[in-house]
Amino acid sequence: MRKSYRSIVALFLWAVTVAAADARPRDWLGESQAAERHGEPAPRTLAYGSDALQRLDVWTVRGSRPAPLVMFVHGGGWKRGSKDNASSKWLPAHLTQQGYAYASIDYRLVPAVTVERQAEDVARALRTLLDRAAELGIDRRRVVLMGHSAGAHLVALVGTDERHLRSTGLSFADLRGVIANDGAAYDVPAQLQEEAPLMHQTYLETFGSDPARQRALSPIHNAAAPNAPAFLLLHIQRPDAVRQTEALGRALTAAGSAVDYGSFAGSGLRGHIEINRRLGDPDYPATLVVDDWLRKILGG
Repeated sequence: MRKSYRSIVALFLWAVTVAAADARPRDWLGESQAAERHGEPAPRTLAYGSDALQRLDVWTVRGSRPAPLVMFVHGGGWKRGSKDNASSKWLPAHLTQQGYAYASIDYRLVPAVTVERQAEDVARALRTLLDRAAELGIDRRRVVLMGHSAGAHLVALVGTDERHLRSTGLSFADLRGVIANDGAAYDVPAQLQEEAPLMHQTYLETFGSDPARQRALSPIHNAAAPNAPAFLLLHIQRPDAVRQTEALGRALTAAGSAVDYGSFAGSGLRGHIEINRRLGDPDYPATLVVDDWLRKILGG
């Protein structure tokens, strides 16, 4: 009983901290000042739908040749978060300095919409960027989706279930690859079996109680071919993230996708936040792994 009580208290504090972190304005962490120090160019904000949350910021690259695109999807438990405070403070400047266009998107949130609609928002945001590729200087043939936490689940889902891309007239042929950063919802039914009372309820609120729908929204259960051609799966040493990342990688490899991994120190909420917040920091180990993978997949 005592152990169960401690677990519930710990999970409550974890959930409250996540909610608070996702609700913080960008300047709470000094991110706008940090961006200025690191030479981050000003983004351009575009709408990809009529809802106020169907917006994205895009950082473009000046040059004579179209630039590859990395599009980022924020986390926040499918219910919170935004493009303004969930993307790494380092990433826009880091990637644009290397010649990549970078976009960070908002999307509609549960419970106002379902996870299915969130995946379609990811596809719609990408379609908007590709439709304006010439104007934005984007090479639409070289595109990578990246997401953290719930965003990692969404990009993995879009990268394994082509229906979401097809709903906007796109296909796996429009993707070079997917970077899923420290997600753990790749197998929703398995995740619901974890002993995590508060997160168990979050999963039920997000994915429902129908096992068929849970499987349909699980990248592992959609990973039979075809899929996006290449995946980079990043994780810290959270037991559920390790298990689910490895299981997703095995399923993708069996289906013929190229899979690379990045495993990094860190655990719990602090490590989960750090692998997002510091990505792009040249002193953070995951940055080098992402840089090398992007060069391999996108060239340059």
